[in-house]
Amino acid sequence: MPGQAPPLPDERELLLAFLNQQRDGLRYAAFGLTDEQARLAPTASPLSVGGLLKHVISMEEGWMDLVVQRSRGEGQADYEENFRFGPDETLAGLLDRYDELAAETADIVRAIDDLGQDVPVPKGVPWYPDDIDTWSVRWVLLHLIEEVARHAGHADIVREAVDGATMYPLMAAAEGWPATDWMQPWEPAT
Repeated sequence: MPGQAPPLPDERELLLAFLNQQRDGLRYAAFGLTDEQARLAPTASPLSVGGLLKHVISMEEGWMDLVVQRSRGEGQADYEENFRFGPDETLAGLLDRYDELAAETADIVRAIDDLGQDVPVPKGVPWYPDDIDTWSVRWVLLHLIEEVARHAGHADIVREAVDGATMYPLMAAAEGWPATDWMQPWEPAT
């Protein structure tokens, strides 16, 4: 079902499928862009498609680090830097890393027996609650889906400002849909 998560009976696989659906939204926003276009910030915000993709990768790594209790030692400067698509980075490299991370996340989630397993809430982080000690893995997955969806929406807006491309024509082009009277797959401008 193009554009839809499949109706899976297993909760774990369904959550991973919805996460993949939102990841695809980011991939479609980046589809067909050059590295230079992926660096453009054409709105009032400093966000670029490449920067959003880079941030979402870092954010998902952070959530999986919490789940498995792994520390990368990142600080505020790292957080701010992960929104910037640097001149030495490539869109292809980010997309490859995103694919690797998606596989790593799926492996982590599938290795956990109980989605109700506790995940400690870090203290001293402004956007984490001080009055809650743990989340569940299920909560983390649902939050991750929400977070990726939010940034996929940002990427849609930025992409449209770059070259006018919108999600369904981009999806149609990325997935190889045939042209119809009501849906023309995106094509790069000549």
